[in-house]
Amino acid sequence: MEKFIDNLPPMDLMRSEKMTFVQLIIPAESAHRAVSYLGELGLLQFRDLNADKSPFQRTFVNQVKRCAEMSRKLRFFKDQVNKAGLMSSSRTLLQPDIDLEDLEVHLAEHEHELIEMNSNSDKLRQSYNELLEFKIVLQKACGFLISSHGRAVSGEIELQDNVYSNDDYIETASLLEQEMRPQPSTSGLRFISGIICKSKALRFERMLFRATRGNMFFNQAPAGEQIMDPITTEMIEKTVFVVFFSGEQARTKILKICEAFGANCYPVPEDISKHGQITREVTSRLTDLEATLDAGIRHRNKALSSIADHLAKWMDLVRREKAVYDTLNMLNFDVTKKCLVGEGWCPMIAKTQMQEALQRATFDSNSQVGIIFHQMDAVESPPTYFKTNTFTNPYQEIVDAYGVARYQEANPAVYTTVVFPFLFAMMFGDWGHGICLLLGALILIAHENKLSTQKLGSFMEMLFGGRYVILLMSLFSIYCGLIYNEFFSVPFHIFGPSAFRCRDTSCSDAHTIGLVKYRDPYPFGVDPSWRGSRSELAFLNSMKMKMSILFGVAHMNLGIILSYFNARFFGSSLDIRYQFVPQMIFLNSLFGYLSLLIIIKWCTGSQADLYHVMIYMFLSPTDELGENQLFWGQRPLQIVLLLLAIIAVPWMLFPKPFILKKLHTEVPLLLAFCMIFLLGSIEFY
Repeated sequence: MEKFIDNLPPMDLMRSEKMTFVQLIIPAESAHRAVSYLGELGLLQFRDLNADKSPFQRTFVNQVKRCAEMSRKLRFFKDQVNKAGLMSSSRTLLQPDIDLEDLEVHLAEHEHELIEMNSNSDKLRQSYNELLEFKIVLQKACGFLISSHGRAVSGEIELQDNVYSNDDYIETASLLEQEMRPQPSTSGLRFISGIICKSKALRFERMLFRATRGNMFFNQAPAGEQIMDPITTEMIEKTVFVVFFSGEQARTKILKICEAFGANCYPVPEDISKHGQITREVTSRLTDLEATLDAGIRHRNKALSSIADHLAKWMDLVRREKAVYDTLNMLNFDVTKKCLVGEGWCPMIAKTQMQEALQRATFDSNSQVGIIFHQMDAVESPPTYFKTNTFTNPYQEIVDAYGVARYQEANPAVYTTVVFPFLFAMMFGDWGHGICLLLGALILIAHENKLSTQKLGSFMEMLFGGRYVILLMSLFSIYCGLIYNEFFSVPFHIFGPSAFRCRDTSCSDAHTIGLVKYRDPYPFGVDPSWRGSRSELAFLNSMKMKMSILFGVAHMNLGIILSYFNARFFGSSLDIRYQFVPQMIFLNSLFGYLSLLIIIKWCTGSQADLYHVMIYMFLSPTDELGENQLFWGQRPLQIVLLLLAIIAVPWMLFPKPFILKKLHTEVPLLLAFCMIFLLGSIEFY
């Protein structure tokens, strides 16, 4: 609770900090430390004095390139660590300070080592996949090569003794027809075996059938186990195939189709008896490769673990150095090339801190010449700077998302700290849900020190950054939930029994039968008897809608009043007369009057129809109100308010633009007349 109180917004947040334009003359030997120390303060906004130069023409372009290259290497290391499933060490390591040159050498060595290990691992994985596929093809193809008659089908099968002398027929006739017709003794069936992705098998078979015009047998079987893709590291299902064909031309076509579909072909021996021996040899080599791969993975993970322990510090160092050199590129070198000149804006209250940081930079860099820091006059308007803390920062970001206030304007984020969570609570009014939200906010605040040093995801980072916003939203939700008497949409008799009861004993708990009021109103919030009654929706929706109107009108009035204080602060009587006054008249003549009617209706219990009152206030303002009259003198008051609203529209729209146009056109005309007079005088003389 003490931390929460310390984080409350101070009273000096009403307007942006007063800014001053300063110039720095920094010796070259202390420039890096000076910019680094000023960056840690974060209270100086440098101007770019080299805006006319491209990034490649600036003084420290080589250092920026080196930092960018190191950032690329660090991103590469981070990707490798994430792929390996490793995490950076959360413990604080006693790491010696390292400068940029040494870090560049270390990163180059680590990158070369990792690239070499990855290359070797990819080659070993490719060899392992090939042997594994070869083993699977040997096991599956053996069954395809044994004929249904119990004899082995070798690379060439002897057919009938009778032959045809027409060799072209053998190339074009189907294999079934070749078996039915006598063929030369030199002809026969050959086969190609291999493995292909399961998703491509059907298209592969169709392409083979079309290319060979049906002169082939295609047998396939699932591989039985998934194989890792060495590029994407995904497990892929594959299918073993054996294609029987006849003729050299068909063989060439089939091999080209296999290459196009990415199918891997493996030589299966013709002799079935050799399959077992080859399979054992392949299995032995697979075992050796598995041991080699495991050893390589362990060595690679060890190297990545060492990198992961220092990765966060290295990334922070490179990011900070790149920011320093980017800032130094905004400074001008003196003609002597011995000092740099910088200009920028800083808050008036931060001058002492900046001077102390510059003195420390001079001392740490062992410079014989101090840094000159002095104020200057500036023509342009200063930037807007609001001093925030952990409590007010999320509200300031919400306001800045819609627009940044002009320099020295009132800061609307101060009022947003209360208005934003309360408007949320009016929509989220349920004290059961509010308690759940409160527990979540308290957990985030209790672990604030721990979570602030950890890397969070985008969603958790957003929740943690708005922990104090969630805290206030939950508290206001509990308050509005008690007013609405909703606990997970269920009413409770928290503040005593209901003020209504059944008309007689026969109605029991049936809410559809009318209830009568027998005691004082419910002490706080909505009476629980409204739940389940015939008029529940009409009553609750009307109440919430009218509350929304009241708070919405109050919110708009607050914004217009802030514009008045801004106009008075800047001495703009034009904005007060032709913007603030007509806006207040227009808003309160219509919506302010509606808010007044709502309050009077609540206090008097009148049955007047406010829709009817507001509609006929425009359509027929002189008609009698009848039962819709809430107070004496309502009709003449409505006529006066309507006339004021009509007058406020042109008052708000037309005078200010014409006055501004007149003010901005008179000055150029005056200058033109002066120039003509001067030229005429010179010509006269």
